[in-house]
Amino acid sequence: MKMNRTNTAGRILALLLTALMVLSLAACGTKGGDKMDGMSSEPKNAEEAVAMHKDLMAQENAILSENTALWEKVFMAADKGMTMQEDGKNYGDFLLKTIETAKDQFTADELKLLQGEAEKIRDIENKLTMLEEKYPNIIQESVDGDINMPTDGGMSMVPDDGSMQKFPAFEGKDLDGNDVKSDELFSGNAVTVVNFWFTTCGPCVGELAELDALNKELAKKGGALIGVNTFTLDGDEAAISEAKDVLAKKGVTYQNVYFASDGEAGKFTTNIFAYPTTYVVDRNGNIVGDPIVGAITEKKQAETLQKLIDQALAADMG
Repeated sequence: MKMNRTNTAGRILALLLTALMVLSLAACGTKGGDKMDGMSSEPKNAEEAVAMHKDLMAQENAILSENTALWEKVFMAADKGMTMQEDGKNYGDFLLKTIETAKDQFTADELKLLQGEAEKIRDIENKLTMLEEKYPNIIQESVDGDINMPTDGGMSMVPDDGSMQKFPAFEGKDLDGNDVKSDELFSGNAVTVVNFWFTTCGPCVGELAELDALNKELAKKGGALIGVNTFTLDGDEAAISEAKDVLAKKGVTYQNVYFASDGEAGKFTTNIFAYPTTYVVDRNGNIVGDPIVGAITEKKQAETLQKLIDQALAADMG
């Protein structure tokens, strides 16, 4: 995949970092194994498991942040067809395959470095999966522990005073070039589900069909679902073409939109730390509840999303 993106370097780095985190959040590690080989010690309880889970994810992020320019080349070379991987695949293996595809772009030393780091990521993903199998609630607990922490932009998911947070306003377009304004979009629906994804995110692509089915159900109740592919911000033509190709292959019919990366909604997007992430927005543009982190193909995420949708619909009728 080649992308001529106009995104800032900081945004590219954010996407690189979230690419690994999301796969552990969506339980995409390799299955199997009764022992946590290589771990300093096995957690004694769920609290220790959550701490270990966070530490392992931090290790993955550290690997990427040390050689950002090289990883950017790897990420740019990713074949979008490879992202449609089944759950259970190890993201380290995905990276190794992508590095092999792009090996002509690197010196021998760079290639050796990247392969070694990808192997470390594969080992970390194995450990994450073992933790997730032993402690089924660890993913959401790990996320919940961070969800109210301020981001670099000073934004938190839930305001300290308990009031509802507004979804950031935007004026953009859909992938067919039609104008889209957030105020008109939200006010026209009893509830709007906003799904943030990107093309080389396996769990994101894996839930597209279910999201399309959800959109059809929402339409019967006066609601709608929209997607925001973060690669398409600023109207990147190559990214839009690739996103449309993936959506078409998955039979997706719901609207996908983009907007400027330096606007209010664009800055909000860069503060999303894991993908896919889904928001429920009411008719007044308020965010209902906390974001859904992880694919709705997972039972807990699907149930939580439905509760928030029902909450927004009930409030709209009232």
